[in-house]
Amino acid sequence: MANVKEAAKKLIDHLPDQATWDDVIYEMYVKQKIEMGLQAVREGRTIPHEQIEREFLGDEN
Repeated sequence: MANVKEAAKKLIDHLPDQATWDDVIYEMYVKQKIEMGLQAVREGRTIPHEQIEREFLGDEN
């Protein structure tokens, strides 16, 4: 991954000229959460979809 400063610059450059501070903060938040999720996948810290279904829907399926 590029360093954070470079990534932030690229993110801001792709926003429309009328973007607000809220838009910038939201986009950075989403990017951070996606990167955290991808890191969790690489480290094997995920739960299979079927397990989540069993936990939320019960064993009826």
